[in-house]
Amino acid sequence: MKILIKNVRIITMDANMNEYDQGCIGVEGAVIAYIGGEEQLPQDFKADKVIDGKGMLALPGFVNAHTHSAMSIFRGYANDIPLMEWLSEKIWPMEDRLMPGDAYWLSLLSIAEMIMSGVTVFADMYMFMDQTAKAVARSGIRAVLARGLQGPDPKAEQRLAENRRLWEEWNGQAEGRIRIMVGPHAVYTCDREYLEKCMDLAQELGAGIHIHLAETRHEVEECRRKYGKTPVEYLEGLGLFKHHTLAVHCVHLSREDMDILKDNGVHVVHCPISNLKLGSGVAKTVDLVDKGINVALGTDSAASNNSLSIMREMNFAALLSKGINENPVLLPARQVFSMATKNGAEALGWEDEIGCLEVGKKADIILLRQDGPHCHPTADPITHLVYSGRDSDVDTVIVNGKILMEGRQFTTVDLQEVYYKVEMIQTRIMGRI
Repeated sequence: MKILIKNVRIITMDANMNEYDQGCIGVEGAVIAYIGGEEQLPQDFKADKVIDGKGMLALPGFVNAHTHSAMSIFRGYANDIPLMEWLSEKIWPMEDRLMPGDAYWLSLLSIAEMIMSGVTVFADMYMFMDQTAKAVARSGIRAVLARGLQGPDPKAEQRLAENRRLWEEWNGQAEGRIRIMVGPHAVYTCDREYLEKCMDLAQELGAGIHIHLAETRHEVEECRRKYGKTPVEYLEGLGLFKHHTLAVHCVHLSREDMDILKDNGVHVVHCPISNLKLGSGVAKTVDLVDKGINVALGTDSAASNNSLSIMREMNFAALLSKGINENPVLLPARQVFSMATKNGAEALGWEDEIGCLEVGKKADIILLRQDGPHCHPTADPITHLVYSGRDSDVDTVIVNGKILMEGRQFTTVDLQEVYYKVEMIQTRIMGRI
């Protein structure tokens, strides 16, 4: 199918940072075939569908580099409690009530929310990930999935087997929209031997590693007590960073930790809102960026954030860094926007195909309306996006050349069906709240 988006303001985020005030984008199949002025569009490009982008902004899709999509069932369930109490006393006991099929509908709910907020690709770590993969396949979104791994305990080996099976059955599937990583949960839930098994699996599969790292001060102190090292130092000693690593949170880092992450090419996922809500602290994002570390953005789950909006994360990331450092020039809007697009694609190891708009790359495109009062008067659109953008501005979402939402109407997801199934699951495992 050929799609032509015309009369649209385009911000490509390509290597030359090209922008077009009145441009068009030609999509052929899954890729971008043309981008630029309408007068240069090849005459033989005959579109099957034309989208008039007048008054809209065309951007590369947002990347949510860390979430747990099936945890949408716990949105609003446990609030205002510290992380470890939140996990051990609230979340983990309730997770035991979940059934495999639940994860399909719960993931689909999160995916719908992400699509409506302009996310075209997300990284996920949880259980029942084959069900999440099915939801990804149905919805048309792009995803990097990992089975959350913990051990040792009676189910530790089973979890490893599930991660292997996930890779065997789903890596490269759904028109290439699904990729698989290995997901050791954290230093405090995996002992040394189990982490080594996770690393062996990643080596065998040629897969990256997705792990929570240095999220709380308590985590760092416990690691120092047990191993005489920070979590970063400990994982470097194990050789984990030899693999492509997606390190989530990284709130409590020493300067030495940052040097290790930089030297090993580790990708950091900043989740400012979840860290704030759980009282974990605020990552030193400016220092990470100054070190040359690639920093992406993630929401974490709807259980610890209540929202899966990358636009909110951009806003918080920019404002927190300015306020905490008492310096308004830090993390300017375009740098934060890069964290939500190009940096996210690089963190997921997908930068060759997504993260910017250019010929030959996958057609992962979002169109944002610019007609709301918060977009006027007209100024730099990225500044508006980061400081006053709203999820409701997202009008159209295209992934892999397929329209998933147009005029804020889904083409692949029946929201009412999803709501009905999720309410049934909630009633079964939690009663009526």
